[in-house]
Amino acid sequence: MVFMLNPRTSTVEFGGIGGAMAISIGLPLFTIFLNQMVRPDYFIQGFFKNFDLVQICNGIRSFSYYVKRYDVWTYYSVWFTVLALFDIILPGKNMKGVELRDGSKLPYKINGIAMSAVLTVMLAVRWTLTNGELPELQYLYDNHVEICIVTILFAVLVSIYCYIASFIPLMGKNGTGSKEKILALGGNTGNPIYDWFIGRELNPRLGPLDIKMFCELRPGMLLWLLINLSCLHHHYLKTGEINNALLLVNILQGFYIFDGVLNEEGVLTMMDITTDGFGFMLAFGDLTLVPFTYSLQARYLSISPITLNNVQLSIIIGMMALGYYIFNAANTQKSHFRQGKLPHLESIKTERGTKLLCDGWWSKSQHINYFGDWLISLSWCLTTWSQTPLTYYYSLYFATLLLHRQSRDEHKCRAKYGKSWEEYEKRVPYKIIPYLY
Repeated sequence: MVFMLNPRTSTVEFGGIGGAMAISIGLPLFTIFLNQMVRPDYFIQGFFKNFDLVQICNGIRSFSYYVKRYDVWTYYSVWFTVLALFDIILPGKNMKGVELRDGSKLPYKINGIAMSAVLTVMLAVRWTLTNGELPELQYLYDNHVEICIVTILFAVLVSIYCYIASFIPLMGKNGTGSKEKILALGGNTGNPIYDWFIGRELNPRLGPLDIKMFCELRPGMLLWLLINLSCLHHHYLKTGEINNALLLVNILQGFYIFDGVLNEEGVLTMMDITTDGFGFMLAFGDLTLVPFTYSLQARYLSISPITLNNVQLSIIIGMMALGYYIFNAANTQKSHFRQGKLPHLESIKTERGTKLLCDGWWSKSQHINYFGDWLISLSWCLTTWSQTPLTYYYSLYFATLLLHRQSRDEHKCRAKYGKSWEEYEKRVPYKIIPYLY
């Protein structure tokens, strides 16, 4: 049989072209809609008791207005470009990714520690030079929706570039000796709309910059951090006080963000990097959805602050600690097992020569780490307590995302491991939540 590096995709997701178009239009509009419901001049109260479509649409301008907002484009372009330069030039350790279909392994520079340190120093310096005014954060807070819309347009441009670049041959040779780029198995249908949406090229690169890895961990994740800080900063400038709920969500989410950036090598084995192409779906998710929906609690608390009592604080911190413990312990155990450090743990050997771990944390459920991750998401939402269900959007969205990931992973593993997977499912019957699902 002749080896084909890039077989044509025969199975599509999200309902194919129609679903791709619907998501590409509907999800950005929903993100804008969501942020329009949390503004200084209008915000949802209670169980949507003051829901007003006219108020929600108030302030939205024509498409050309956002195209011509050169100040916003400059603000975001500088942010994106500077982070990209830092990603390339800051020191870090060099690592190899997973083995690709051509037998090669891409090089990656892991410099999250240096990136975090530089960002922290820059914020501290700007705080000192501006006497705490930090006009950059004020601009971010005051132009929140405008920047959100510009990131959507930016994601469209990035995904168009990646789609076009996927047809340009490599400068050198791949592992098979040809100049053919490695395409995502799910993004090579031949339909431009679907392939643009799902991502045609597996690992698009611009010189030394891995675009997918960069977008996964830098511009969106760190902008989420800055949006949260801008909310805390705005409330402080307005009242001269530090609200404990707003401070808490900054601390909890900041810890999660820095944990992800500082342990970025773990991303190298995630499905987003190893399996998915980089198209509009991931570009929009990384650049817009993460910073402008994950920050919803901080945004809401900056407009409608509450003071949490000791019992509420204990519940929120306890849930975050429990979720992080499960998430981190499970992922660490699997990582050590893959490195051969835990040979005593029970596993199922597959026909491919790999092993399916079914002991320790991974005897509880097939994705016990997802359960811990979801508990973390719920703790963030609880910082707004019972003000409105709107701020619980993230936890509901994240549950849907995790269920979808679990379904995709199950489909892939069933095809990949065959009878070994059937045996694994008998040993570990629960998918995410032990004894429940």
